[in-house]
Amino acid sequence: MKQTVKIRCKNNKKTVNVEIGSTLSDIFSISGVEMKHGPVSAEVNNRVEGMHYRVYHNQDVEFLDITTPSGHRAYVRSLFFVLCKAVSDIYPDGHVVIDIPVSNGYYCDLRIGRAVTLEDVTKIRQRMEEIIKSARPIRRHECPTEEAVEVFSRVSTHSSKVKLLRGIGSLYTVYYEIDGYNDYYYGTLLTNTEQLYLFGLEKYYDGLLLRIPSQDNPDVLGEMVKQDKMFEIFQEHHRWQDIIGISTVGDLNEEVRHGNATDIIKVSEALQEKKIAHIAEAVANSRGVRMVLIAGPSSSGKTTTCKRLSVQLMTCGLRPVQISLDDYFVDRAETPLDEKGDYDYESLYALNIPLLNKHLKQLFDGEEITLPRYDFQTGKSAPEGGGKMRLRENDILVVEGIHALNPKLTEQIPDEMKYRVYASALTTILIDNHNYIPTTDNRLLRRIVRDYKYRGCSARETIRRWGSVRAGENKWIFPYQENADTMFNTAMLFELAVLKSQAEPILREVPQNAPEHSEAYRLLKFLSYISPINDREIPPTSLIREFLGGSSFKY
Repeated sequence: MKQTVKIRCKNNKKTVNVEIGSTLSDIFSISGVEMKHGPVSAEVNNRVEGMHYRVYHNQDVEFLDITTPSGHRAYVRSLFFVLCKAVSDIYPDGHVVIDIPVSNGYYCDLRIGRAVTLEDVTKIRQRMEEIIKSARPIRRHECPTEEAVEVFSRVSTHSSKVKLLRGIGSLYTVYYEIDGYNDYYYGTLLTNTEQLYLFGLEKYYDGLLLRIPSQDNPDVLGEMVKQDKMFEIFQEHHRWQDIIGISTVGDLNEEVRHGNATDIIKVSEALQEKKIAHIAEAVANSRGVRMVLIAGPSSSGKTTTCKRLSVQLMTCGLRPVQISLDDYFVDRAETPLDEKGDYDYESLYALNIPLLNKHLKQLFDGEEITLPRYDFQTGKSAPEGGGKMRLRENDILVVEGIHALNPKLTEQIPDEMKYRVYASALTTILIDNHNYIPTTDNRLLRRIVRDYKYRGCSARETIRRWGSVRAGENKWIFPYQENADTMFNTAMLFELAVLKSQAEPILREVPQNAPEHSEAYRLLKFLSYISPINDREIPPTSLIREFLGGSSFKY
């Protein structure tokens, strides 16, 4: 008699008995669950696993489709794999680097020894379609890490994987294969290429744009949006990283092991300060500018950017005066509600926009105003609680907040009086050439550390709220980022290595029976690739101090 185990399926709250060693694909086929765009992966006891995964014990299983963050990532990684396979088939001596998330897709740097043409893009797209239509199995291999290193050492274009795997200290490694082409990905993949029902491939600048289905509406590709400024910031940082020879986590780990962490910190900090000084000079040299607007998503470092920019503005002969948008919140009872009926503090209309514009006009007309003060405990605004303010000659107003680039926020102020800065943590280092680091992961780790240290908030609670925060960003921040006069990348080359030491113990506190455990486990796995750097060499004015503590600025 065959041994069986019990699987509790969260999707339909049914329990099924399956033979020991069954794959998740086998279990789904008898579960009675129906999914139009899935399953692409599953949560097994609140840890994401691929559909290749075999069960040997009683488990709780929730199947995931492409509309979930984890499922969407699995779909996108599988597309990366097919793209890399297609490039290898057509250009045996060439390779592709999965580089930058941009325009609702991913910019891929195709390196074939010459300029990329439309014909190249067409050939690759057609080859990808052939691989997908031929329903090739995506095979999962688990072996001792030294064997995986040997596999990838045979291919010169996989040197970044070799460097990564040699440095992480894992006993065993999982890699994937399509028809003899091997690759490594740090998350789950699909089981067959035929599951990739939709993608796009376009020529984009000097490379490719891999377009992917929208997570919210997976029947269509994400809309291409113009993000020239964002793209240039990424490219600028890549050019700098190429000069110093650190483009992947494997490169960074090697430098840390060789004792070069201090130099990396000093150069990164100097580069960031140089950028801030350049922005201050641009403001000072812009005729008629009376106000600097600084926007960016959660945990992008807007506050420290504002403080450091204010210092640089003073060196240019200007006196920065700051208004806090937090004090312009409407009374809590008047705050808009979101689709769940909760107060939507991310909404533009959670702010008293008419009062803000009235005060700005009065200030720029030379009048004195009385600032409001918002009491977060009572949820009430004190109209005269913030004291008096009047702008003097050479004063420049600095306004920081998530809505600062939204034209409606300051619609009564002429554009020529504004200088707009968009700040975000645009992670430019890659895990390896086929594994990028989501910029949202960088910000989430910053927020987890800061919330735990200064707001009494557990990693579980921060992770639980993150989906709502991201939805607010997509609605209220990202559509306006290209309105910026300049973009400022607040991410630093070394920061994930510094965050690691503080984030890991906080993430380990998330219990296995919590839904948030899946995300905590994923972040811990990601951090395991990175060698830690002690924060003692980081200066007190560093932007990362806003999250780690030890800053010389007051928050």
